[in-house]
Amino acid sequence: MKEQVLIIGLGQFGMALTKTLFAKGYEVIAVDIDQKLVNEASNYATDAICLDAIDEISLSKLSPRNRDLIICSIGAREPSILTVALLKQMGCENIIARASEAVHARILKAIGARCIINPEYEYGKKFANKILFKSLFLENSSDEIELFELPVQPFMIGKTLKELELPDKFNIIVTGIVRDNKLAKPTPTKKIQQNDRLLVTGTNDDVEKMMKENNK
Repeated sequence: MKEQVLIIGLGQFGMALTKTLFAKGYEVIAVDIDQKLVNEASNYATDAICLDAIDEISLSKLSPRNRDLIICSIGAREPSILTVALLKQMGCENIIARASEAVHARILKAIGARCIINPEYEYGKKFANKILFKSLFLENSSDEIELFELPVQPFMIGKTLKELELPDKFNIIVTGIVRDNKLAKPTPTKKIQQNDRLLVTGTNDDVEKMMKENNK
């Protein structure tokens, strides 16, 4: 059975999530208060629904508690906070919420969002990395190859990079290990710890393949 994702808010970020996740095989239910955006999303989503997410009765009709993942991609602070609060009251646990700034993020975390994202900030970091590391890539290198910062996955904990064999199995190269907010050299015999973060190079497909095969 396909994993079900409920996406609430179909701005640029929410629409991009809808298109990408649906293309990757997820069952996507896309929701927005704007009928024009809902009509557009209907071309990419499993189902597209026009409703006001801060209306408790309307939101409950989506059966959010039965979804595998909920992404609240509403950018405005008040409706975002109200939507997440209602979802928590309905018993939803696996909520990812978009924050527009630091205070917004703290409130969303406090009311129960499992993960907070700030697309503008994340894109800024990603673009800065492209500027910083542009001299490390050939001019004719593939546009698909990117630099990622990933949290350590359960299958990695306690293993060395040599044992993981990421380059051979997934075409992923670890370029650095962030430990205690310090960048460490990724030596083959260094054991990965639970709170580490890995800097890796590879394609989106390579990273997705690694996640799917090792987090079943």
